[in-house]
Amino acid sequence: MEFSGKVALVTGAANGIGAGVARRLAAAGASVVVADVDDVRGEAVADEVGGVFAHCDVRDPRHSEAAVATAVERFGGLDIAVLNAGIATGFGLGDDFDVERYRTVMGINLDGVVYGVHAALPELRKRGGGHIVATASMAGLMAMPMDPLYGANKAAVVGLVRGLGPVAAADGVTVNAVCPSFADTSIITDIKSALESAGMPVMSVDDVVDAFVSVLRDGKPGECWFVQAGRPSAPFTFPNPPGPRTATGERVKLDHDPLITEEN
Repeated sequence: MEFSGKVALVTGAANGIGAGVARRLAAAGASVVVADVDDVRGEAVADEVGGVFAHCDVRDPRHSEAAVATAVERFGGLDIAVLNAGIATGFGLGDDFDVERYRTVMGINLDGVVYGVHAALPELRKRGGGHIVATASMAGLMAMPMDPLYGANKAAVVGLVRGLGPVAAADGVTVNAVCPSFADTSIITDIKSALESAGMPVMSVDDVVDAFVSVLRDGKPGECWFVQAGRPSAPFTFPNPPGPRTATGERVKLDHDPLITEEN
């Protein structure tokens, strides 16, 4: 069994992609901590996969720390952290802008990843390395005119993963993002019919879970894998911006240089 002996924490695991990842990892031998704010559904998923449930509001760093502690106390450590919790935005920057909702969305979609990484890294290092996989979105790789705020927090997750990847790799921790297009989860409930009417394919949760497994198998530090209908998932190839140069044009060499080419 591919993940036999491994311990995984999955946030946002009471339903959708998170539940799918928890099921797949458990079926492949992992011990899973199912973390979510939905106690009823979260406990049901934990029971189903033979894991343990941890109530976790990812907006609060103490909750992420407690979820990691649950993994250590119940299963002896942590090898994989899937930071998946996320919600839709549902408003823009016009008259519909909602400050309180904005803070909630950013707190879950961005802060939750930051707090999860911060909590997980020390335990992953104790195991000699491991994996962190954050759920981003195609909205983090391309312009999202229909929801620029969602695009902003997902782009921030992509930037975090790309910057952290080379640094964490020094400790044997591989950090990646999975960037799905529209998948059949509650996050698209309000727009699903419009997507289908426009001919936009809606992927199954299993399609996205397949990508998570591929990333855990083959992901390299800092890679962000796209997931789209009709094509195999793979790392997104970022166009390289001009790299840092001195006033006379020589390339500046940085510690933990990001994933850029010598031509920059």
